[in-house]
Amino acid sequence: MANAPSKLPRYADRYVDYLTVERGLADHSLSAYQRDLAVYGRFLAQVGISDPIQAVRDDLVAFMAWLQAQMTPRGTPYAPSTIARTLVAVRGFHKFLVTEGLTATDPTVDLQGPRANRSLPKALSLDQVQQLLDTPADNGPAGLRDRVMLEILYSSGLRITELVDLDVDDVDLDSHTLRCRGKGNRERVVPFGRPAAAAVEAWLVRGRPSWPTTTPALLCNARGGRLTRQGAWKLLKQCAERAGLESRVSPHTLRHSFATHLLTGGADVRVVQELLGHASVNTTQIYTRVTDQHLRSVYQQAHPRSRVETAGAFELRAAEAATLSQT
Repeated sequence: MANAPSKLPRYADRYVDYLTVERGLADHSLSAYQRDLAVYGRFLAQVGISDPIQAVRDDLVAFMAWLQAQMTPRGTPYAPSTIARTLVAVRGFHKFLVTEGLTATDPTVDLQGPRANRSLPKALSLDQVQQLLDTPADNGPAGLRDRVMLEILYSSGLRITELVDLDVDDVDLDSHTLRCRGKGNRERVVPFGRPAAAAVEAWLVRGRPSWPTTTPALLCNARGGRLTRQGAWKLLKQCAERAGLESRVSPHTLRHSFATHLLTGGADVRVVQELLGHASVNTTQIYTRVTDQHLRSVYQQAHPRSRVETAGAFELRAAEAATLSQT
């Protein structure tokens, strides 16, 4: 007897509609939820469950074990972060089914998934940032646009989606601020520095008018359309290669660098939270681990009591230094 058609796709469509309307998630986030729920649907089909409201806690435990046994297209196991993200989607989905009155029980309550390793963000050094910002030497439209892209990403710490969504009217050159819409469609006003302002002004006066565009977008391509996330990522990669940066540089690398350099310079973590558009300060605090790591490194290199040597050895070296200074 053939299995009954799965009801998950229909429920998943309703859930994605909810995420779109009620939570205002971006398209790429919605796509991730859809992919994760499709994976969950494949598992349910394999164990003979056609209606997700029939799933019980043991089924979810089995689903986690099943995920850990899966392989990526590259033939490697799913990373703990991927499994954790998939479980976030499935938890939210089952909670939605309860909220909608489709079932009274949520099998994911108190379900503990694998802990994702929260790696430290990779930030560029100040010299590396300068190398990158200096790469658009061309003063033609493309070079002027690329300079705006780099300056705004580093000066304001925007996500790449927030950058390409900017319209000309979102930028205030008088106050050196811009208005952007972040995750959950939350709007915030972010300052930018004088170099970024100069780059934007040059682009608007000498660059953008040279291309046939009717879009309100701040950044556009040579065909006149809004610059896409993929297009911006490709341009940044080209700039990083010209700058001689061997490590992988992504738009998020500049966001990490923005936050890390602010905190290293003494900015309050709550201020950085607002600038980055983080809903919770807990997300921002991962950057304090980066600056703490830097402080420890400097301390270990510079402070005599951080090294493994006896007090007598240190006093002897100090006496030697004093003697040399008198000769």
